[in-house]
Amino acid sequence: MTAKEKIRRIAAWSIVVAFAVMGLKFVAWWLTGSVALYSDALESIVNVIAAAAAFWAISVSHKPADLDHQYGHHKAEYFSAVLEGVLIVVAALLILAEVWRVWQQPHVLDAPWQGLGVNAIAAAANGLWAWLLIRQGRANKSPALVADGRHIMTDVVTSVGVLAGLVAAVATGISFLDPLLAVLVALNILWQGWKVIGSSLDGLMDRAVDLEEHMRIRDIISVNSKGAIEVHDLKTRIAGRATFIEFHLVVDAAMSVADSHVICDRIEEALKAEIPSVRVIIHVEPDDEAKLPAGSTAVPFA
Repeated sequence: MTAKEKIRRIAAWSIVVAFAVMGLKFVAWWLTGSVALYSDALESIVNVIAAAAAFWAISVSHKPADLDHQYGHHKAEYFSAVLEGVLIVVAALLILAEVWRVWQQPHVLDAPWQGLGVNAIAAAANGLWAWLLIRQGRANKSPALVADGRHIMTDVVTSVGVLAGLVAAVATGISFLDPLLAVLVALNILWQGWKVIGSSLDGLMDRAVDLEEHMRIRDIISVNSKGAIEVHDLKTRIAGRATFIEFHLVVDAAMSVADSHVICDRIEEALKAEIPSVRVIIHVEPDDEAKLPAGSTAVPFA
C-alpha cells in the first residue's frame, strides 16, 4: 500500500469512528440529561463534519499537478483544517447557548452512572484514534490528519474533564457543577479552534521549515555539492506534505552545463532520499556571482 492510499484509508476510517463516538456520546446525554455531556456530544458532530472535510481535502491534495494548478494541490489540506477550526468555534457558541438555557432551568441528572460509563467508552476510543491520526499525520506530513487528530485529542481531554466533574457533581449533589463544566468545555474548545485556524493560516502563508529542518537541508546540500564553489539564498516553504526548496549554486564559469547538471542531480537525489515529497529548484550561477571572498572553505553557504 502506498503512502497516499494509507492516508486516504485512515481519513475514511476517521468518518466511521467519528459517527460511532458521536452515537455513544448522544446516548450518554440521553441517559443523563447532562448539559456537560450534551456539550461533549455536540462537539462530536463537529468531529464528523471535520473528518469528512479532511477526507475530501486529502483526496484533492493527492491529485497530480495540472494546467490550472502546476505546483500541485497540496494546500487543499489547509482549507480542511481552517474549516475544522471554524466549526469548533461554532460548536463552542452552541454549547454556551445551551448552558444559558439550563442555568435558567436547573435539573437533577438522570441515570448518571450509566451515562458516564457510556461516555468513558467513547472517550477511550477517541483517545486511541487521535493518537493514531497524529502519529500517521506527522509521519506522512498530512496537516489535515494532524489537525483532525489534535481536535479529537482535545475532545478526549474535554471528555475526561467532564467525566471527573460529573462524578464530583453526582457524589456531592452540587447541581451547578454540570453547567459550569460545560462553560469550561466551551472555552477550551474556543482556544483549540483558534490554534487550529492559526496553524492552518500559517501554512497557507508559505511558512518555511523550522530551524532544525533548515539546518538538515543545508547539511545535505553541502555534503553533495562537491565541484561547486558556493551555495546561497536558500529558501524553503511547506505546502501540505510537500516541501519546496530553492537555492543558488555557484560554479566555475568555465564549467560545462553538463557538469553543473551532474552536481544539481546529485544534490536533488540526496534531498529526495531524505525528505519525502520534496520539490527542488536550483539556480546555477558563474563564480562572479559568489557572495563570499575567494579562498573560502569548500562549498560554503553565503
